[in-house]
Amino acid sequence: MTWTEILAPIKSTPYFTTLWEKVKQEYATTKVFPPKNQIFRALEITPFDDIEVVIIGQDPYHNDFQANGLCFSVSEQVTAPPSLKNIFIELKDDLGIVRTSKELDDWGKQGVLMLNATLTVRAHTPNSHKDLGWETFTNYIIKEISDKKENVVFVLWGAFAQKKAEFIDPAKHFIIKSAHPSPFSVYRGFFGSKPFSKINEYLVSKGKKPISW
Repeated sequence: MTWTEILAPIKSTPYFTTLWEKVKQEYATTKVFPPKNQIFRALEITPFDDIEVVIIGQDPYHNDFQANGLCFSVSEQVTAPPSLKNIFIELKDDLGIVRTSKELDDWGKQGVLMLNATLTVRAHTPNSHKDLGWETFTNYIIKEISDKKENVVFVLWGAFAQKKAEFIDPAKHFIIKSAHPSPFSVYRGFFGSKPFSKINEYLVSKGKKPISW
């Protein structure tokens, strides 16, 4: 199935019409990230039928030139934010991989959906669009993936992402939960959690290709 088919029911609702009007108004009147043409980039890079892993973030980075439509990913011209640095530290510790590219498009193209729960944010104001209405849309996406696919790995880092477990069928899918990679919680169970090897072991056990992290 395509994203167009998956999203048609919710996009035809008054709810989504209202949400999109609010989003357009925000972009017209204030500085908002990511660039408008990148709002749905995570879906564009990872087709529905290709999804093997879902990593759920909260909302986009809020400083200039950072957000590019994929959770935790940033554009190459900016410094890696602390959470992304910590993800790379854990990747090296887990699999011995030293990653230099801060853009995570290659993960997305391998079937790792990098989905923020809220898809836009006002510049320099974290979580400023949390009440805009995006979560109804992204919760719908998570549930559709759970309902229509099997053997997907859902990666829920931190308390916010872990709330999304209610939309996921644990009998059909593999759910990884740990602390968030932010500096505030990274030592409370993110470091040492070995998510990357766990993901690949599960995929291989289901006859799928491991992700090249």
